[in-house]
Amino acid sequence: MYARFYHPAKIAIGQLIELSDGNKHHAARVLRLKKGDAITIFNDHGGEFSAHIENISKSSTTVLIDAHHDMDCESPLDITLAQAICVNEKMDWIIQKAVELGVTSIQPVTTARSIVHLSDERSSKRLQHWQKIIISACEQCGRNHLPQILPLILLPEWLSNKKATQSSHDLNLMLSTTATESLRNIPQPPASTHIALLIGPEGGFTQEEEVAILHTGFIPARLGKRILRTESAALAAISALQALWGDF
Repeated sequence: MYARFYHPAKIAIGQLIELSDGNKHHAARVLRLKKGDAITIFNDHGGEFSAHIENISKSSTTVLIDAHHDMDCESPLDITLAQAICVNEKMDWIIQKAVELGVTSIQPVTTARSIVHLSDERSSKRLQHWQKIIISACEQCGRNHLPQILPLILLPEWLSNKKATQSSHDLNLMLSTTATESLRNIPQPPASTHIALLIGPEGGFTQEEEVAILHTGFIPARLGKRILRTESAALAAISALQALWGDF
């Protein structure tokens, strides 16, 4: 697979595109690309473009768009990962791997036992950081659509919004160590179903939170008999959903 770069603008065949500073550095200093080398460009509007390096230097890297290819590798499952926010390295890892595993969107939530609490300013900066991780993950794994990263929200507020807007066809799942039902025993939903997967923090949800989650229509489910860390639980659950109903 050729080196892939995200370009957040309109792309047309025959167009000369200037790579962003970050992509320019990656192309020249990390990948050591040279004039004439083939690359792939995508812009989140479906499909991807084959292109080649027209000029590359310390100050500028331009590429010429050769052709469009109507191809995507999106999962058939529409999954929103609602992840209790955790320390930076773990949260970055979860977002990166969730993108690779095919989620449609990621909703960070703050819970009563969340170790990390961000101010509005820090939350905005983290959102920008997470967006860069999503772009990088899509470049690496071959996705041509960027999963949406939603602003950090308090769990009660997210549950309230979800209760007011969700469809009766939505499938809401909460991983819980006390659940009696295994994920594999849940009936396969229709193809158009939106799946919300809620993962708690390191210390788990409080009893009050679990009651509120259940009242919102979430089904508690477990993954085996072992207790997983929050970063393991999210990725294991997404992988299981893809294996059961998706494209694994």
